Amino acid sequence: MNYAISHDQRLPLYQRLRDELAARIADQHWRPGEAIPTESELVKQFEASIGTVRKAIDMLVAEGLLERFQGKGTFVRRARFDSSLFRFFRFQNEVGERRIPEGRILRREVMPAPTAVAAALRLAPGTEVIHFSRLRLLDQKPLLAESIWLPKEKFSALLEIDTSEFGDLLYPLYEERCGQVIASAEETLVAEAVNDLHARLLQLQPGAPVIVVERLALGYDRQPLEWRRSRGPADQFRYHVEIR
Repeated sequence: MNYAISHDQRLPLYQRLRDELAARIADQHWRPGEAIPTESELVKQFEASIGTVRKAIDMLVAEGLLERFQGKGTFVRRARFDSSLFRFFRFQNEVGERRIPEGRILRREVMPAPTAVAAALRLAPGTEVIHFSRLRLLDQKPLLAESIWLPKEKFSALLEIDTSEFGDLLYPLYEERCGQVIASAEETLVAEAVNDLHARLLQLQPGAPVIVVERLALGYDRQPLEWRRSRGPADQFRYHVEIR
């Protein structure tokens, strides 16, 4: 392959190489957790200098698409979301052990995307989406009520699975059944008074304060794949961030 003829010649070569590698990652030419070719192999493949290759890889490492391991190589980074909500809510049992809450799908439906959902997922108004209403529980006690929205075109395989088989973590299911890998996410926190529906789900008094975590999950190509709102009791809220 002659790399130089396949991209905008006005861009610097390292930027064009970065874009080509990013496109291959987005197309899952290399799977999450898989090593990409060595620098010397990329030099030969793209007929580029070692400096150009390193600069392109440095950009992708800085962007979080790749990660380096000394003595092992450079790998497609797999985002780690298992403990994300631990930053916001206390998911512990009676003896203080951290646990992943049980996920229970309450409702699954296909509908035209509401305006806010279409805007978040960058879909045309009225595009069909899949909506899940989901409850997260710990020792049978409700902790989070979630609304999850997915583009039907990319996630239609989830309509063929019994919701009892979904498990407690959805992102592995997205990858296994739909070939959609969540690479990153943007989160926003707001507080609100709980409405009657979510009060019943969370066993709260109507109007009680809850924290809402809005998450927009993105693929390696930075295109939206999922939009969700997770509501939890304010008295269970915590915020933890590590500053280096």
